[in-house]
Amino acid sequence: MTDGPFYQSVNAFATPPVSGYVRQQVQQLDVAPPASYAGHAHLIPSFYLERVASTRTITEGEPLRALAERLRAPLFAPGGALGELSVMEQNRLKHKAKILAEVFQRSSSNVEGRNGYLSLRNHQLRGLDHPRMRACLTALHNFFLMRADGTTAAERFFGQKPKPMFAAILASVDISPAPLRPPRRVVG
Repeated sequence: MTDGPFYQSVNAFATPPVSGYVRQQVQQLDVAPPASYAGHAHLIPSFYLERVASTRTITEGEPLRALAERLRAPLFAPGGALGELSVMEQNRLKHKAKILAEVFQRSSSNVEGRNGYLSLRNHQLRGLDHPRMRACLTALHNFFLMRADGTTAAERFFGQKPKPMFAAILASVDISPAPLRPPRRVVG
């Protein structure tokens, strides 16, 4: 039941603990492989789309709701992967799919790009506003951190190697002149 191509694609896109949890939960449902595949490939994603649509305005969310319905409708139609199940079994699968869609939503938010990184790393700073520190971390992320191939985020974005970060900072900062007299010593 866990050898199909869908499970391989789930592992490629979801974080391993979440995909393992979803796989375990679907196995516990004890449904045949066509139904379990339909649940993973269509039912859970359709409820995830509905969840995303609920965070948008009615007009912005309508295309997502329509797509969710297009994914779900053939599953429960006669001859569909879940159409042969009893109504009670269909409702049980829908309920479980809604729960698993929410699990994926909560677990994926901390791995989605720069915003997810900031959310994860700065969790202890919730409620505190440190714009200078955040700007500094963003600059370090974009100009200093390198991938294994030796490129930075700024280099990939602009298509050319930027000036070295330290040289750019020195060029933009006015260095104060030396003091006219040495600082006083405190005698104590």
